[in-house]
Amino acid sequence: MTALHPDGIRVLIVDDEAPARQRISDLLNQDKEVRSLQEAGDGETAVRLILSDKPNLVLLDVQMPELNGLEVIEAVGPENMPLTVFVTAYDQHAIRAFEANALDYLLKPFSDERFETMLARVKRRRDDLHLQEFGQNVARVIAAQAADTRYLDRLAVKTGGITRFVRVKDIEWIEGTGVYVTLHSSGKAFLYRTSLTDLAQSLDPSRFLRIHRSAIVNIESIVQLEPLSHGEFEVLLKDGSHPRASRTYRTAMEKRLGQKL
Repeated sequence: MTALHPDGIRVLIVDDEAPARQRISDLLNQDKEVRSLQEAGDGETAVRLILSDKPNLVLLDVQMPELNGLEVIEAVGPENMPLTVFVTAYDQHAIRAFEANALDYLLKPFSDERFETMLARVKRRRDDLHLQEFGQNVARVIAAQAADTRYLDRLAVKTGGITRFVRVKDIEWIEGTGVYVTLHSSGKAFLYRTSLTDLAQSLDPSRFLRIHRSAIVNIESIVQLEPLSHGEFEVLLKDGSHPRASRTYRTAMEKRLGQKL
């Protein structure tokens, strides 16, 4: 049986989606060792609360706008982080990195049983030795991410003599438009002078998924898939767009999402 920590567990839940925070909060409220709960809906708030309130456990969403999970840790400093459990949607790259460095993670959607297993493991690791080990391990993940510079993080869009920078992580989807592409971001459309195939090679495959010869979508923007005829899907995105996923790309989609469609 795990001994009760003298101070209890002070938890910070970091996720940009309120329902996700509520689910974790409901599970933690069932544990008598949890003394306090705080929530942050964005990375900047998370950094401030970690530094000021010093929780001893952080449940940290990996994919967030503005400041993502690893950027939060980079801002705080790995050596200053409490024990952290990364919460992520299916992301092969992130999961491989966490497993290689013995870091705890929850894969959305997770069961109550999986959450309880994670929490029991965390309770066994609350000591200075494990905290030092955690800081070293997560520093290696951040260093590996920084070393991987082949993917673009901003696109320079030139229109009428003006150059506008569009952040790649804010792009909902990309549409082939003749020999060029149209970037759909924050309710706006921008013509970008490159081919869809060339641009695809410069995008992080853990974030973007090609669903059609003329469409690439941001995985985080997918709300639902609606089946059409002949094995095709209509892909509903957060901005209300609904590009079509062709049968040609179905196998690649299933492999990337880790499940049959």
